[in-house]
Amino acid sequence: MSKVCEITGKRPTTGHNVSHSNRKTKRRFLPNMVTKRVFNPQTGKWEKMKISAHGLRILNKRMR
Repeated sequence: MSKVCEITGKRPTTGHNVSHSNRKTKRRFLPNMVTKRVFNPQTGKWEKMKISAHGLRILNKRMR
């Protein structure tokens, strides 16, 4: 399952888990993804989109 936002293009990034003794192990930072039905006025149909929470805020702001 893809973890890429269709609005903002956000995708997983990498980093480290850092312990108290400063040992580092690899980890992934995943975007906060939501599957949302969005109305497309150009086609006149509802489409399912995978967007991040930040992308959802952008959509809500543009709809006003």
